Amino acid sequence: MSVSPLPADILPERRRRALADAEAQVNRLVLGKPREVRLAFTTLLAGGHLLIEDLPGLGKTTLARAMAATLGLDFQRSQFTADLLPSDIVGVSIFDQASREFRFHPGPVFTQLLLADEINRAPPRTQSALLEAMAEQQVTVDGVTHALPQPFFVIATQNPVDLAGTFPLPDSQMDRFLLRLRLGYPDAQAEREMLAGEDRRDLIAQCMPCLGADDVLALRAAAEGVHASAPLVAYVQALLQESRRHAGVQVGLSPRAGLGLLRGARALALLEGRDHALPEDVQALFQAVAAHRLVPESEAEGREALAEGILRAVPVD
Repeated sequence: MSVSPLPADILPERRRRALADAEAQVNRLVLGKPREVRLAFTTLLAGGHLLIEDLPGLGKTTLARAMAATLGLDFQRSQFTADLLPSDIVGVSIFDQASREFRFHPGPVFTQLLLADEINRAPPRTQSALLEAMAEQQVTVDGVTHALPQPFFVIATQNPVDLAGTFPLPDSQMDRFLLRLRLGYPDAQAEREMLAGEDRRDLIAQCMPCLGADDVLALRAAAEGVHASAPLVAYVQALLQESRRHAGVQVGLSPRAGLGLLRGARALALLEGRDHALPEDVQALFQAVAAHRLVPESEAEGREALAEGILRAVPVD
């Protein structure tokens, strides 16, 4: 398949440069993780939400804050704890004595970029307060529906579930995250540069936004305009079907996962400067899209290994 450059009518040169500058800036703040940064931008352009899972101190919150500083969006951070209530996230209606009526007080979810920090420190009932917001871009409180600002992008961080004081996310909540990624330890050069350089928080505070809300919405629209051929759609469908019969998988991937995989492939193609998605885009994203959605038959089965096995089992026609 030929590789066609992205035409200016899909993505003007100004936004193309701004997107490249934004990605480069985040890479300067989160050292040695270009793949993970590319996946974070892919999630943003695909209109999905991002889950970052890893041990404490490996840069999960730094990546989220670097994205917030670079995107130029309204930003709120909510620290999830065991005593956090759903109303602490979405807001609450309080009776106003002066007007003799209930007045809605929005919670931190009413923002354009929400950092849900250590989301699995909160119990499932509070975690689920984000379900409607992530899926429908709205919240309903006391029977009244409130639209969220646009664009709306959730970056959640979580610690491994075997650490003390964590609650596993329900499968329905996991399915609302388009991608899940892990950062891992930095390589030696990146770690040395971090140790010898300025504090990451100070560097983030000095950053100038490279994008804004209008740019993000326009980039998302451009990603939707990237072509996905019929053979590529058939390849994604074959992956979904293989996931439902693959050895060791109890529950395979849903059509929603397939739609997310296609959106992600289009967004990755846009970041690569192409006007069409390739099977390589699907393959690059498959584990990050699929692993957290698969339900293994036993805990001994690693979700990432199952995702890789599914990918190997389906040839590209």
